[in-house]
Amino acid sequence: MDMSLYHVYWDDLVAQQVHVGCGSTGRQPRDTTITDSIRGAASTIAYDLQSMYNGNRTGGVLGKFPYPPYYWWLSGAAWGGMVDYYLYTGDASYYNVTYDALVSQISDTHNYLPEAEKLDEGNDDIALWAFAALTSAEYGLREPPPPFPTWLEICDNIFNDYVSRWIDASDTCGGGLKWQVFPTSAGYDYKNSISNGGFLQLAARLARFTNNQTYHDWAERIWDWSVTIGLIDPAYNVFDGSDDKINCTGIDHTLWSYNVAVYLYGTAVLYNYTNGSDLWANRTTELLNSALQTFASPFPNATDVLYEYCELSWDCNIDQYSFRAYLARWLAKTTIMMPQTAEHVLPVLRASALAAAGVCTGGENGTTCGVRWYLDGWDGTSGLGQSLSALEVVQSLLVAHAGPPNRAPT
Repeated sequence: MDMSLYHVYWDDLVAQQVHVGCGSTGRQPRDTTITDSIRGAASTIAYDLQSMYNGNRTGGVLGKFPYPPYYWWLSGAAWGGMVDYYLYTGDASYYNVTYDALVSQISDTHNYLPEAEKLDEGNDDIALWAFAALTSAEYGLREPPPPFPTWLEICDNIFNDYVSRWIDASDTCGGGLKWQVFPTSAGYDYKNSISNGGFLQLAARLARFTNNQTYHDWAERIWDWSVTIGLIDPAYNVFDGSDDKINCTGIDHTLWSYNVAVYLYGTAVLYNYTNGSDLWANRTTELLNSALQTFASPFPNATDVLYEYCELSWDCNIDQYSFRAYLARWLAKTTIMMPQTAEHVLPVLRASALAAAGVCTGGENGTTCGVRWYLDGWDGTSGLGQSLSALEVVQSLLVAHAGPPNRAPT
């Protein structure tokens, strides 16, 4: 499906779309009121999300949502969602605060390794900030002020940092990126999918943006390593990780939605970069099938609604409440890089957006978002992860409005 057909499919989706609004649904005709209702719902959720940010107020830290309870990485993830909010909706209300936040955490070494986070910074944490920066580069948004380099240069610095941390030793898994950056951090020996998938996605997007084959070669290397040690199995399940201490001879088979999602968008970008390679088409298709089979339709009366396993037992932690945000984000973006996936992805995003909006009915203002989208109404939970997940899935219905990411001028 080329991009023109994608927009035809999008029009068909809009024709079927029901009104998306926090706490209400009702059929609408195919016209601009549909897009307006989606923008309105996204705006409401974005407002609630931004109300949690205190970095521009007395006692807050610029760029960071309050800790506790929100770790640094989740702030980067939220700003990535806000970059997309601006691109998808055209609403610039939060663009300056988003820009200031992304600039505020650039370190003196011109990457995302700020001194305040060095005691417990993970490679996966850095990736979430890098993705926001790279989206800014891909869509030609305002560059950082002097003395900082461009968004692209910052992301290239992070890529090179990752390369320098990849160790091919035969007694430590034959490669792979560790979870943590510094040996003093708990979990330093763990090699997890979100870090390695983050490295792959960063490399893939840099390859497409710059047309530099070196980035592609690294993405392929990461993929091969991930399959070899069993992070990705023959059914394209993406498991959580393994450990240097056991030379990756055992795998933590826990399934989280953001793990398969981070690889999914990376492979879709590589499909696009390679002008429709059958190899990357197959990998993307299989990862997509795995993601939708595993993380959609938790119950017969919740067809196509996205969920996280921990919701079912009511034991998600603060971080895990946000994982579906990245699944929704990268499912939507995958349809731009590989448009033939849209017929499978868009119905899921539509059903999930409607369900998510239906549980954003809590709190004093009646717009606070919960986590269990398959329930009838708010579930009593609230927080950054809940709001970010709802925002990402609702605004994903507008992904076509941003168009494909640009390529760097040659």
